[in-house]
Amino acid sequence: MGTSFWESPFVLDPRPAAVERHGDVDLHVPTGDGPHPAVVIVHGVPGPPEAPDARDWPLYRGYGALLAERGVLAAIPRLTVTSPDDLYAVAARVAAAAELLRADARVDAERLGLWFFSGAGLLLGDWLRDPPRWLHGIAATYPLLAPLPGWPPVDARFRPIEALDPPVATGDAAATPAHPGDATTPGGADSAGTALDGSGVGGTNSHGSDSSGAGIDGSDSGGSDSSGADSGGSGLGAARTDEAVRPTLVLTRAGRERPEVAPTIEAFTAVARRRGIPLHVVDVPNGQHGFDALDHTEESRAAVRTARDALLNLLTAP
Repeated sequence: MGTSFWESPFVLDPRPAAVERHGDVDLHVPTGDGPHPAVVIVHGVPGPPEAPDARDWPLYRGYGALLAERGVLAAIPRLTVTSPDDLYAVAARVAAAAELLRADARVDAERLGLWFFSGAGLLLGDWLRDPPRWLHGIAATYPLLAPLPGWPPVDARFRPIEALDPPVATGDAAATPAHPGDATTPGGADSAGTALDGSGVGGTNSHGSDSSGAGIDGSDSGGSDSSGADSGGSGLGAARTDEAVRPTLVLTRAGRERPEVAPTIEAFTAVARRRGIPLHVVDVPNGQHGFDALDHTEESRAAVRTARDALLNLLTAP
């Protein structure tokens, strides 16, 4: 019998960082006094109910160590999603983790990034729609970028494509709260009934995920160069609403992405290009959903390093 996805080793072997557990948030701490740039790692959701705390998976501990070895203080909040209603609470936890980092004396509060994985891609909308000035870069690895067919209703707040290209308002529809800090009362959606994290979509098998034949090209667009080193603005607290100063998104796409997820990435990428959103695309032609734990190849290792370095360039650019 194969190893479960959450037990699978990370494709790289970074030196373990010191880990501090602050309630539901783990901090992976680099050496030195700082101030350090910082990143919130937003693990895949929803996870299989039998899986342990994602903060303890080798995959996410690996990402925390990978960032720490380059001088980045990484926060990994524990997130639980069983229905679309839970996305409100999870979004608030991500925003709270960012504020925890900004309040840490070891962190440069003006240089933060966010890194989303798998189903957590649905949380991107807040940060794309109304990015705070301290957010210098966003990364998304094999992300789900639209609700899957058959899911219960999902608030437009959690539809990242609409964050880039809002539909024309009609009738008396109420505006959707956009900023990550907004307090929102969940609606009445039923259980999503679908597991979507790094271990796959629609449930998991012993190997985590199967493959699809979705091939995607690897061009950059929207004004970023091949290094992905566009910088965000500076300053604290104020929000950026001008598309010209949106932080660059480092988007990692698996060539053998699951057929449920691949169309959402393709649609998002098309809208981003049309709207001139800055992208730095990292393609993994032979990788599957969860390649960073399932496909121990040089291609996978290079893709993870490239995404890490692109995000780090955004955080440290003048």
